[in-house]
Amino acid sequence: MPKTAAAKKPTSESAALQLQPGAAAPDFDLPASNAALRADGGGKNITLGDFKGRKLLIYFYPKDDTPGCTKQACSLSENISALNKLSMAVVGVSKDSVKSHDKFVEKFGLKFPLLSDKDGDMCERYGVWGEKKFMGKPYMGITRSCFLVDEKGKLIAAKYGVKPEEQVEWATAAAK
Repeated sequence: MPKTAAAKKPTSESAALQLQPGAAAPDFDLPASNAALRADGGGKNITLGDFKGRKLLIYFYPKDDTPGCTKQACSLSENISALNKLSMAVVGVSKDSVKSHDKFVEKFGLKFPLLSDKDGDMCERYGVWGEKKFMGKPYMGITRSCFLVDEKGKLIAAKYGVKPEEQVEWATAAAK
């Protein structure tokens, strides 16, 4: 895949645009799960700039405390030490509320913050919000996706439609 800064039309029906490696990662400033922040001693909102000097794995998921999303979050949390050894931080993003995120983090002991994108702006800018289908019926939702950002805020890699059980391996390979 060529490294260009341009976004391209998606090959799937789920997203309006897909970001390409080499592009500047879209900035964000979103409220984070308080439970995760208490453990880290952080503040209320998290921005892309908070991770300058480290790689950042941003993963988007549809909904807190659902089977696939729980599998995805727990897999990352269980492998956080290995990801940290690669100088990689992790944040999860969904449209759920901070209160919902707090319950999810506390229930499963997640070791990274979850960001609340209630208005969907970050989802739109990363190209993960769009039409999906369930049992033949269309609805709007988040496509499970991962983005690896380098120490300077550029996209190293993007994976739309990632499977929960594949994202740790994908992120590790992309970081090397």
